[in-house]
Order: sequence, then C-alpha cells, then structure tokens
Amino acid sequence: MLLTNTEIETYRRDGLVIPSAFRVPDSMLKRIDELYQKLLEDNRDREDFSADFILGPHLDANGTYGVKGDPEWLEFAKIPEILDMVEQLIGPDFILWGMTIFGKPARHGKATPWHQDGDYYPIEPLETLTVWISLDGSTPEQGCMKFIPGSHREHRIYSHHFEHRDDYTLAQVIDDDQVDLEQARDIVLAPGQISLHDVYLVHGSDANRSDRRRMGLVLRIMPATSFYNHHSGKIKEDAGSPHGYSNRALFLLRGEDKSGRNDFARGHD
Repeated sequence: MLLTNTEIETYRRDGLVIPSAFRVPDSMLKRIDELYQKLLEDNRDREDFSADFILGPHLDANGTYGVKGDPEWLEFAKIPEILDMVEQLIGPDFILWGMTIFGKPARHGKATPWHQDGDYYPIEPLETLTVWISLDGSTPEQGCMKFIPGSHREHRIYSHHFEHRDDYTLAQVIDDDQVDLEQARDIVLAPGQISLHDVYLVHGSDANRSDRRRMGLVLRIMPATSFYNHHSGKIKEDAGSPHGYSNRALFLLRGEDKSGRNDFARGHD
C-alpha cells in the first residue's frame, strides 16, 4: 500500500498525488457516512452550521468551531496505510492539527475559490500536507477539486484578497495574475480513493450542480519539526479568520514532537 517511487516523484513535481494501490474499505466508508448523517442531525439547530464546510468533527464539544462532534472521527486519521504514505512524504514524526468535512450537497454545494492553504495557517516553518478522502467519488460535474501542477515548488505564498460570498466555502482568493489557471487539472476520484497535496499548492473547486453529493473528509497533518503557533492563530482570528486557529487541538499521530514547542493540551477540553 506504500507510494511507489514514481508516485513520490509525482508529489514532489506536481504537489499532489493520488495513490494507485489504496482504497479506504467500503465498511469504513459506510461508517463515515453514518457519522456524517449523525453530525448533520446533532447540529441541525445551529444557525451557523453548514453541511458544506464542517470544522472539527472529531471534537465532541468546542465552541470555537461551533460543531458538536464525535471523537470516533479520529479513527479515520489513524488508518495505518495512510499514515505510512504520509511518513514517506514528510518523515516519521507528524501531528494531526485539523480535520474538515467538505459536504458539497447535490445541486447546491458551494464552490471553493482558487487559493493556497498556507495563506492562513499559523505553522512555523510552514510545512504541512492535506489528505483528502473521497466518500462519494469526485467528478467535474460534482465540483471536484482542481489544482495547478507545480504551483508549490517555490514554497512561496502568493498574494490573496478577501471575497466574502455566500456561495464560497472560503473567503481567501488568490489574485488572478499570480498563476496560470489555464494549467488547471481536475482531481477525479472514485469512492474510497485519496489524494495528498502540499500546503503551497494552488487549488480550488467549482460548485456542485449535479444530482450527487460530493463529500470529502480532509486531514491536516504537519511534520513534528514544525511549531503550531496558537498565539499567531489568535492574531489571525482578530483579523477576521473564523476558523478557530487559536484553539486547535493537536494529536501526535507518529513519532515525537521534534520541535519541542507544540501544545498538546490546548483545545482538548
């Protein structure tokens, strides 16, 4: 189930790879869907809750996220085959610092504008990857993720601006003149397939106008050589970020905290 040498080279070159030999088992996909339905039911009375973009489903109570979650979601961040592939890309010591569900309901699932994740992450130095687990499959008709191959290579954050729109999952939008959007590729996934992408990668997705949901579970994993700066996260919140960076709960998935600075107590109560 490990990434091949060619797949590792693809990740280094393009900033994203889809492993060919791995699928999340059907039984686990079924359980993810059951927990997702329970999450929708448990949070249906919350005015600020959106099925499109759900932060922190793995935390049973955290007012910062505004979500009543379930610790069972953490089990999906501990799939051994996925952790083995993560280790191949960022080393043996790494930390889960976030989990997000992109629900993208049929016919009205929101778009995600072109952006770089690292434009707003309080990680020093900025190194992290995203594991994207497809529950339903992901096609252009459903608004699959798109990316600009190689846009990560300079390890730089391009300029962004804010667009607060009801039809967007995020407000940060990359400035149009920063990258060649004509180079965009679709990330087409079957149910149970995953992709892994670099924090500097430029990516986005269109709205879902199809009759099929496009739900994806996202794991945010950083090497334990980096420091998650909760104080810097508070500054980002004060500047208008709604994503609760000052209270993110960290979970050591493998190895040890090489930075010696990460706070594993905050956000767990």
